[in-house]
Amino acid sequence: MLASAKELLLTAQRHGYALGAFNVYNLEGVCAVVRAAESECSPVILQVHPAAIRVVGKPLVALCLAAARMSQVPVGVHLDHSTSDADIRGALDLGVPSIMADGSHLPYSENVAFAREMAAIAHASGAIAEVELGRLTGTEDGLTVSERNAKLTDPAQATEFVRETGADSLAVCIGNVHGHYHGEPNLDMERLSRIRSAVDVPLVLHGASGLPTAMVRNAIGLGVCKFNVNTELREAFLGVLSSSAGSEGKRDLLDVMKDGIAAMQSVACSKIRDFGSNGKCSLAA
Repeated sequence: MLASAKELLLTAQRHGYALGAFNVYNLEGVCAVVRAAESECSPVILQVHPAAIRVVGKPLVALCLAAARMSQVPVGVHLDHSTSDADIRGALDLGVPSIMADGSHLPYSENVAFAREMAAIAHASGAIAEVELGRLTGTEDGLTVSERNAKLTDPAQATEFVRETGADSLAVCIGNVHGHYHGEPNLDMERLSRIRSAVDVPLVLHGASGLPTAMVRNAIGLGVCKFNVNTELREAFLGVLSSSAGSEGKRDLLDVMKDGIAAMQSVACSKIRDFGSNGKCSLAA
């Protein structure tokens, strides 16, 4: 069933678990995430990046919404990392019930203005808005941010930021990165604790691929109730494609699709269990 992203987040926050928000790019990815959620009896979020929509078009959004409606578990649909007014308006026109207004690359005052405007537009459409304070390192969907330009979320500034923007959730930067971690992940849990004390909206952590389970559980205990997962999911699918291309003889396309779905489903199931959302369908329904 297509679920309210706001209710999914608030329920997770209330009951001390986190939602897996998985970026999807094709039918196989959507099938893998929904099947994982159904097998684990877990609420889940399908995320689409504007770059993916530009490549394959509006049907990707329609696919996510249709899959959510047909699912046996609560499934949210979310537009990830949107830096463009046009991308956000376009997604809302297609019925996406949750968007991320990402002004983290802007100076603080401009980030506030952009996030406030996009949150108001989302709310007028009956959707919710996630915003980001701080700046992550790493690479995602063609966007690279260098270490020197990365900024951690200022807990003191977070209170004002959430109040001024009217956002429904806050993506925080506490040492998390997009893509692969170079060395052991080192999240600033003390900073996360201070952010949690400063704001009452649900907190989001991008860059969950590669985080140890113990670190994930610690972050949940300090208020994170949504983790974004992209890298591990896409690498599972690309690994299947790579091995299929290198295999002797021709493999049937349906077999490659089945293996790709199975590989991504395995990753999604593992993350769902790490996030503690398995078995929580009845809470989120």
